[in-house]
Amino acid sequence: MTFENRNNRKTLTGKVVSAQKTQKTIIVEVDRYKKHLLYGKRFKKTKRYAVHDEAQVAKVNDMVMIMETRPLSKTKHFRLYQVLSTASDVEKEAK
Repeated sequence: MTFENRNNRKTLTGKVVSAQKTQKTIIVEVDRYKKHLLYGKRFKKTKRYAVHDEAQVAKVNDMVMIMETRPLSKTKHFRLYQVLSTASDVEKEAK
């Protein structure tokens, strides 16, 4: 495996829906929009990912970017890559 292939990992952006219930693990919901093959209508598909958060920096309602990694447990195949915006930033923008 070359170095270029190692950095070609899948990244997703989503919202943290659960944190601090388990150590170093957060649950991130990722929304994707798909188009129906026959009718052409767009619809939203939501998937929840268990994500490894080593530093435990992500909080509920944060927007985060996650990156694919080797399997860390039975359900964890992603790790936290970057916190894009915090929940307090979102509340300030809403006001």
